[in-house]
Amino acid sequence: MKHNIALESWNVAWSDMCYLRRNLPTVVLSSLVTPLLYLVAFGYGMGEGQSVAGVPYIAYLIPGIIALSTLSSSFSSVGNKILVQRKFYSSFDELRLCPVSTASLVLGKSLLGMARGAICSIILIVLGSIVAPDFHPGPALAAALLLSCLTFSLLGVLAGLLADSMSKMNLFTSTVIIPMTFLCGTVFDISRMPDWFQYAVNALPLTHSSSIIRATALDWAFPWGSAAALGGFALVFFVLSYYILRCRNV
Repeated sequence: MKHNIALESWNVAWSDMCYLRRNLPTVVLSSLVTPLLYLVAFGYGMGEGQSVAGVPYIAYLIPGIIALSTLSSSFSSVGNKILVQRKFYSSFDELRLCPVSTASLVLGKSLLGMARGAICSIILIVLGSIVAPDFHPGPALAAALLLSCLTFSLLGVLAGLLADSMSKMNLFTSTVIIPMTFLCGTVFDISRMPDWFQYAVNALPLTHSSSIIRATALDWAFPWGSAAALGGFALVFFVLSYYILRCRNV
């Protein structure tokens, strides 16, 4: 049986997109609270008048906050929703019974996170263009955002498939997501840190997301290595999610 992965993925995502459309104001506002707090606290509270890497700190900070927004918005919306659908409503089992490929199921469940992350990021880009003259959005930034949203949405799919309770999901968030939030170059330049620290954070996807988003937003040399690494993370998360759905009873 031949599968149209694009069409099947959209069919899988249809109910999630309807949910997003009905609850768009609430979803957007809840996703923007944390990034805006970071902008006020770090950008104007601690970094006023400072510069990093030759640009005002506020211009340096905004791309990091956008990367952070792609993580928080994309991951949380997908991971928690899949967990609830699996463990509380059993609606995820109904999806698995549908005549769609496993790849379409993984990609379709990631589309909600991609859409939510993209919407919130666009709002932050508009805000960044207003408050930071050095901030220059363009097509390259859009591509970097889509790659980041895809990567963290697939991470959400993987976490939602692995977690068997809300406490396990909260543990993953506390031990993986929150440390990434503070350590991966979103609010400070990691090149100032010791070598061992740089090696450690370069093993995390948010570091590479921050790097490519900041480079495309500030017209810096594009870090192809970070783009390849982020694409590699996306591929690994997809393959692991695919394997779990095909080979394990979730």
